[in-house]
Amino acid sequence: MNVSADLDHLNQLLPLKARQDALDPVLRDLHRKVLLSFAATGRPLSRAQIAAQHGVDNVDDMLAQLAADDLIVLSADRKEITGTYPFTVEQRVHRVNINGQETYAMCALDALSIAPMCNASTRILSQCHVTDTPVEIQMNADKVLSAMPADVHVGIRWQSTSGCAAKNLCMEMVYLKDASTAQAWQQQDPENISIYPLDQAVEFGAAFFKPLLAA
Repeated sequence: MNVSADLDHLNQLLPLKARQDALDPVLRDLHRKVLLSFAATGRPLSRAQIAAQHGVDNVDDMLAQLAADDLIVLSADRKEITGTYPFTVEQRVHRVNINGQETYAMCALDALSIAPMCNASTRILSQCHVTDTPVEIQMNADKVLSAMPADVHVGIRWQSTSGCAAKNLCMEMVYLKDASTAQAWQQQDPENISIYPLDQAVEFGAAFFKPLLAA
């Protein structure tokens, strides 16, 4: 695998940083505050919190613009934020404890990216996509402190985001309990599946997400 080439590929499919940079300063600031809210509380900013700063009449338009760029995911009624990559309040298989708060990650790669992006300590609880073997990973910033199983890998089945990566691409970014399980999964679709040992997956995720909170 080539982390640099795959980073370019992911940025083509889901160009979060480019989309953030293209926002007007007010929306860019709001997107970063949503990320920071997840890091601090495990939840996004509420509608009331956004309205208190930007006015009730502006909330719907601001949320709609961010959602149109797939920078946030909205509830079914389009009124509340439910996620912003790498975080979600949706109960997914990837649970993440950050700053004493429990939240969820969109996918396995996202879960690994939270600690380096937020310069925080995290504990990830998940499972192998193939065997359901429990996965637990402790991180501090960009360092993996411990991992069980010790040889856990990350797999990505590449595909179009179809306008919302949370509903498709993210569902195929998974943990695999060891190298042999990862290789067997890759053989199902070798043209479209990439496999990463844990250290390379952390490097990949950090390079993709850290720019979103860079000054």
